[in-house]
Amino acid sequence: MKFVDEATIHVQAGDGGNGCVSFRREKFIPLGGPDGGDGGDGGSVWLVADENLNTLVDFRHERRFKAQRGENGKGRQMFGKAGSDTQIRVPVGTAVTNVATEELIGDLTAHGQKLLVAQGGRGGQGNIHFKSSVTRAPRRATAGSEGEQRELALELRVLADVGLLGFPNAGKSTFIRAVSAATPRVADYPFTTLQPHLGVVSVEAHRSFVIADIPGLIEGAADGAGLGIQFLRHVQRTGLLLHLVDVLPIDGADPVEQVRAIEHELDKYDPQMLAKPRWLVLNKADLLLPEEAAERAARIVRDLGWTAPWFVVSAVGRDGTREVCLKVQQFFDEQKYLASQLAATRQPGAGA
Repeated sequence: MKFVDEATIHVQAGDGGNGCVSFRREKFIPLGGPDGGDGGDGGSVWLVADENLNTLVDFRHERRFKAQRGENGKGRQMFGKAGSDTQIRVPVGTAVTNVATEELIGDLTAHGQKLLVAQGGRGGQGNIHFKSSVTRAPRRATAGSEGEQRELALELRVLADVGLLGFPNAGKSTFIRAVSAATPRVADYPFTTLQPHLGVVSVEAHRSFVIADIPGLIEGAADGAGLGIQFLRHVQRTGLLLHLVDVLPIDGADPVEQVRAIEHELDKYDPQMLAKPRWLVLNKADLLLPEEAAERAARIVRDLGWTAPWFVVSAVGRDGTREVCLKVQQFFDEQKYLASQLAATRQPGAGA
């Protein structure tokens, strides 16, 4: 199935039913008075997160969704039936934006989570509401209000713990194949990866994390060059970024300049991306002798002024990849522990 991570749909809630103008007419009751009922409320449109969906491909074929209109009120104080809601299933991780205002309406990040995207119209009032001591026979009722309608932009952001960054051919796909069961395409030319891939890294029983591989970034990506910038949204949610760097690029490029170039693109795309924890993974160490690889890696780290954790690995030979995974798992275990400690201190009576 083709991976589709963007779609635009039109949603329209149901209009409210009209109120009714009616008078009670029964034998021996000549002045029964008004008895017009209210119109029913229109149905609303909801988005529902479904973990069984992986893409937005269904919205390439069906783009318009409409909820049911409320029924009109009737005589004998009978209210109209409310219109049925329309529920639209979307993948977990879908962000919803109002196209007209560019406002983020909501973010569906858990299975079963619901988001109201178009409110149904209110039903109109029947003439029973307008009687008074002065107006005994009101011939007035109100029409139902219109339901909301919007153009929505749906954007799927996959939920992963770790995101892989790097230039094309840095070895990201090889790395994710080495540490998980994911099988992205691997070849000896740039832009082999054309869509995001997820892999589950199992360190041991009940200890695992999800890693995301996206197409490689290049200089000018934030201005539309290449493919990777289209998928950076998928690593916006991650708690940790692994920046893969080829220690010996085949085109003779400087790894330090490549790191700086990607940092520049991240800053242009979303400055918050640079605030995330980011570790350096110097890949393809198998192309050099161990001493040469260590020396070259140390020089790259020194020239970058890198202070975060860094690793030297060979993804194709799986040398050093296990150590990276253990450190990543330890990082998330510590984050969970700190979060639990913070939650405990916020509980009523804590520390009393």
